[in-house]
Amino acid sequence: MFAASNLTDLTKKELYGGLAAQLRALIEGETDPVANMANCASLIFNSVPRLNWAGFYLLKGGELVLGPFQGQPACVRIEIGRGVCGTAAEKRTTLRIADVTTFPDHIACDSASRSEIVVPLVTDDSHLIGVLDVDSPELDRFDAEDEAGLRAIAGIISRKL
Repeated sequence: MFAASNLTDLTKKELYGGLAAQLRALIEGETDPVANMANCASLIFNSVPRLNWAGFYLLKGGELVLGPFQGQPACVRIEIGRGVCGTAAEKRTTLRIADVTTFPDHIACDSASRSEIVVPLVTDDSHLIGVLDVDSPELDRFDAEDEAGLRAIAGIISRKL
């Protein structure tokens, strides 16, 4: 049985290092991608402070479709190139948005979200699988350390999808 470690009172680098280790332990030996994404979303949502949404959108039929997540109900389908998630998917680059209200064509699934970071999920041979999307009710919540930590987590989970 998996038991989460207490990750409070850590630096961001330590927090994300601990999350990566816990994620590896959670998904080790599990082949079901939905179960792995569900545990990953829960781990992020319950361990990273000041979030209101954490989860996945998966590439299906040329669009992003909602996958496992934690938080308020969300938009089910997002066109590639639309909003933060669709743009990150189209460009295959991480987008860290300090104020989502200033992002062109932002899709407001949860009106409480003020900042967002989206990390593309890609295979080892660079095929897009989907995106990891993390939102906060605070402006400018995410910094370079959050980006590095979430990119590492995205890399771990991508190999299990």
